[in-house]
Amino acid sequence: MIQTILLIVLGLLILIFGVFIVKQQQIAIVERFGRFHSIRKPGIHFLIPIVDRVSGRVSIRIQQLDVLVETKTKDDVFVQLKVSVQYLVLEDSVYDAFYRLESPQAQITSYIFDTVRAEVPKLRLDDVFEKKDDIAIAIKRELEEAMNTYGYGIIKALVTDIDPDHEVKSAMNRINAAERQKVAAEYEGEAERIRIVAKATAEAESKRLQGQGIADQRREIAKGLEESVEVLNQVGINSQEASALIVITQHYDTLHAMSENTNSNLILLPNSPNSASNMLNDLVTSFAVGSKVQEQTDSTNQAE
Repeated sequence: MIQTILLIVLGLLILIFGVFIVKQQQIAIVERFGRFHSIRKPGIHFLIPIVDRVSGRVSIRIQQLDVLVETKTKDDVFVQLKVSVQYLVLEDSVYDAFYRLESPQAQITSYIFDTVRAEVPKLRLDDVFEKKDDIAIAIKRELEEAMNTYGYGIIKALVTDIDPDHEVKSAMNRINAAERQKVAAEYEGEAERIRIVAKATAEAESKRLQGQGIADQRREIAKGLEESVEVLNQVGINSQEASALIVITQHYDTLHAMSENTNSNLILLPNSPNSASNMLNDLVTSFAVGSKVQEQTDSTNQAE
């Protein structure tokens, strides 16, 4: 009976202390009498109680380390860079990762500081922003050469933030704003010049068309008067009388048109026997002068 109880207790102890489980994406390190014995991958495993023990577990997931580095550029501007490094333990180098390197994150941080402070002082502040990918590539290259020896692989190195001194940042913003205002002023000046040229061109075209319209109107009036005189000559009225009759008719037509508008001012010409003749002479003189000016204008346009 006692032997049975001892066997049961021994079995329970073996079950409790001799069985362990390794989770997915983990690797367990088993030591025997304090010395490395084996590596156990995910699953259920057995060991000898008291003789063997699980000395540690290593995650083989990808991990990320964020490091802030302050350094100085070539143009003596202090700048702070945020570097993010993604790394993992190489599955075939778990022994080196567990036993050879006690603090991997501190080691990675040291290499990041060393690389950034070697690369950034070669560049001006503007170049740091433009060549941040080159800085990240240099960091990854240096880390790979150093950390692969200790069983760590570098997946990616990123420069995620570049933060200059506050006063420098404000000065850069003012320079940018002034440059944009300069460009805006140039565009506004060009737009104003285009508007002025377009307005002047439109006014010139309007004046040209207006003058052409007045010339055509006078030409048609003269043509109409000529036809009226010819009709009156056919019924025995000479040219002088016909012209006077036309002028008088137009005079009274004008008075009638003005009287229809109550807001117009009516000017009455002297009603003397010679008024029609005088008006005719003035009209003929004005037409002659207008025709002469028109002929001179046409000659000038043809010469041009």
